[in-house]
Amino acid sequence: MASGITPLKFTGISSFSEDFQAILNRSAQIAALPVKLLQNQQTNLLSKKQALNSLGSSVDALRSAVRNLGEVASTRALSATSSNISRVAVSLNGATVASSYTITDITSVARRASETTVSGFATSDSTAVDADNNLELYFGGTAYAIDLTAGGNNLESLRDATNGLGTGVTATILNTGSGATPYYLSLTATSPGSTSLELRTTAGSAASNLLTNTNQGADAVFKLNGLAVSKSDNVVSDVIPGLTFTIQDETDPGESVTLNLTSSRGSLATALQSFVTAYNTAAGKVNQQIGENAGLLSGDYIVGQVSRTLRQISGYAGTGAVKSLTELGVEFDKTGVASFNLTKFYSLPTGTIEAGFDFIGSTSTGFGGLHSALDQITNPVNGLIRTQTDTYDVTDRRITVQVEEIVARLETAQLSLSFKLQQADLLISGFQSQQNVLAGAIQSLTLATFGKRDN
Repeated sequence: MASGITPLKFTGISSFSEDFQAILNRSAQIAALPVKLLQNQQTNLLSKKQALNSLGSSVDALRSAVRNLGEVASTRALSATSSNISRVAVSLNGATVASSYTITDITSVARRASETTVSGFATSDSTAVDADNNLELYFGGTAYAIDLTAGGNNLESLRDATNGLGTGVTATILNTGSGATPYYLSLTATSPGSTSLELRTTAGSAASNLLTNTNQGADAVFKLNGLAVSKSDNVVSDVIPGLTFTIQDETDPGESVTLNLTSSRGSLATALQSFVTAYNTAAGKVNQQIGENAGLLSGDYIVGQVSRTLRQISGYAGTGAVKSLTELGVEFDKTGVASFNLTKFYSLPTGTIEAGFDFIGSTSTGFGGLHSALDQITNPVNGLIRTQTDTYDVTDRRITVQVEEIVARLETAQLSLSFKLQQADLLISGFQSQQNVLAGAIQSLTLATFGKRDN
């Protein structure tokens, strides 16, 4: 019985009560037919949506695989390595040419300036730090005036005033917890690099500096291929084009660190194998919706669009020395199933691999650019699958409303029918009572007239 349509329970008093209940049951069964039809349509829509989402997932995986090929080709499958990562760490930053660099004589690692007051203070909130409430922060060659008149002549006021300057210096109060003067002011530069950091009680007077002079910061100092380099930060990205390296520690005398940029066939092979796997999965999903045993999406325009895009991908032809995926070891049999011939790939000369990178291109050119055609299908915001799914959802909501309206009308009709049957039952019951009375009277008259009735 369809959801929401349940036969009413008939409680009659005539001998036809069971017949009336059968009438109600049958009317409910007949009324359920259009509702059941609509609910079957909803079930069909849900199955279509699930099949569409499954197809979409496989196509999106293929999109990612094609895009990944473009990313690998755009960097020529380069990988960056350091011969000693405890001294220098390295990472790619857009480099496209294999090369090698040597770093030696790391005599300094960049660090932030950090100083504390030479003398401590008895309290942080009441002990005076200066005679006239005026101090000067000297940082990086620039002087900044500090006036403690409004906030109070104490460490806490000095800390807050220093932090409020916005100079790139952070002030904190240290409590050593020992002695009569446990409180110290600590100033730390927010960025590394050699600089000047002083806190003067007299403007322009370095001699009035309240701070230690033990860590004025440092630059990273080293040699790259014999050339002297000095940087205020350990992370260096503007010396070698397309390469970022980080100075980690000083080198020993005579020690060198080699940074290598090498092209990896393994990276390209992995990307090609991932493409083959994703392609076959997507093609298999499409084949499930085509032919004699096609699924619910048979004839759907999205299946046709995906099929055409797969043919565009498998048949893509370049214009350079490498013109097809087959030349890189990706082969398609007569049924359209792809495979990756690793033996063929690793036997290719270096020149062919380099031409293969040109064939694949990048994420916006060549074979790698084909991911955009797949994105038009799988884009979660405005892709074809999203649009079709939204259409299914609209239809499903419309059917739900129709079912609710039909059920409401049928429930009303059942109540009306039940009321009429109850009225009929009452009439029949009345007639049956009269019939029983009349039969009793006739029997009594017969007995009075003719005597005992013969059996």
